[in-house]
Amino acid sequence: MLFRKQMMGGVLLLAAGLLLLVPVPVQAEPFDHEHATWNLLVKNNVHWNLNRTASLVNYAGFQKTHDFLKRYLFSLSAVTRTEFDTFRREQQLAFLINAYNAFTVELILTEYPEVTSIKELGSLFSSPWKRKFFLLLGESQNLDGIEHELIRGSGRYDEPLIHFAVNCASIGCPALLDEAFVAEKLDQQLLESTERFLSDRSRNRFDARTGTLEISSIFDWYAEDFSKGWRGYDSLHDFFRTHADWITDDAESVENLIEAALRIEFLDYDWSLNTLR
Repeated sequence: MLFRKQMMGGVLLLAAGLLLLVPVPVQAEPFDHEHATWNLLVKNNVHWNLNRTASLVNYAGFQKTHDFLKRYLFSLSAVTRTEFDTFRREQQLAFLINAYNAFTVELILTEYPEVTSIKELGSLFSSPWKRKFFLLLGESQNLDGIEHELIRGSGRYDEPLIHFAVNCASIGCPALLDEAFVAEKLDQQLLESTERFLSDRSRNRFDARTGTLEISSIFDWYAEDFSKGWRGYDSLHDFFRTHADWITDDAESVENLIEAALRIEFLDYDWSLNTLR
C-alpha cells in the first residue's frame, strides 16, 4: 500500500499558523518502512544535474500531488513514541531523515511559488527551522527538533553523514535524493549522498597548489560531528583524508591532500530555493 488507510483518526487543526495532527486512538496498519508514497513523490519530482551531484525539486509537481504528500505526512505523524521505539536503529534513522525532508517540502509549499528562499519562511523572532507546524512522535515539532534533538542529540545514532541526507531546500544543501531512505540500504545511501556532495566542485574542492580545502559551510557549522570518533572520524582533516578521492580529481591531488598540512576555507552558502525552473 502507498499509505496507511487509517492513521489514528487524525484531526487536522489550523490555529495560529500551526498545522497539527491530533491523534485519536483507533486501529492503524503497521508503518510502511519502504516509505512507498514518499519514494514515488521524490522519484517524480527530483531532477539531477548531469553529474548527479546536485538535484533540483519540482515543487509545482509536489503541489499538484499535494494530497499524496499530506497522506504521507499524516502517516509519519501517526507513529507514536512507543511504536517508534520498536523500530530498528536503521528504520528509526530512515524515518527521521525522510520526515525532515518531507516536512521541509511541505513548509516550502505553504508559500510556493512566491518563496525564493526557505529563510523567508521564518519570522522576526524565529527561524523557519524553529517553526512548529507538525506533530511527530506525539509532540508538536519543528525541523530543528528532528535534526538536532531526535537525530544528533539523542545519542542513538552517532552518524555524521546525516548532514548529506537531510535537505534544507536550498542550492547550497546536499542533494535531495530521488528515492526514500530505507533501512535495508541506509548505509549505502548515506555514503552515496556523501560522495555526491563532496564531488560537487561548486561546493567542495581541493586546491592542490596551496593545500587548501575550499568546502561548504556545513563543515563549519557541524565540525564537532566529524570530531567525535563517529564512523572513525576524529577531525575534519581525518574525514577529508578518508574521502580524498571524492573531493579531488586526480591521483596526484589525492596524494597531496593526504600528505599536506591542510588549510581550510569555508565557502559562502547559497540559500536560494532549489527549485526546478
